[in-house]
Amino acid sequence: MPKSPMRKKQCKACPWRKDVVPERDIPNGYCAKKHANLKSTIAEPGEFRPDDTIRMMACHETTGGREAPCVGWLVNQLGDGNNIMLRLVALRDKRFGALQTVGEQHERFEDTVPKS
Repeated sequence: MPKSPMRKKQCKACPWRKDVVPERDIPNGYCAKKHANLKSTIAEPGEFRPDDTIRMMACHETTGGREAPCVGWLVNQLGDGNNIMLRLVALRDKRFGALQTVGEQHERFEDTVPKS
């Protein structure tokens, strides 16, 4: 099975960046409802379900069938988000090294979703 593509640097309109306003900056028809539904990709800190699969937040700049993980999401889930399943995958896959974010980042998924 081929590996999915991987970005190293966070895109300019990543909703994890505090300076991004998703409804203004994310191109091609941003949808707040779809964004809010991405909550299912967030592991609760310390959560570990060995029978679960990793749900990924894809970068909005990637296309269907060639989705790459969102760098902001990866950094959050490998760090404060403490996604244990993702950490186990990252131990084996060297593509997760040297991820680069830009500017200040939101600490929680809820802060990435616009307040309506």
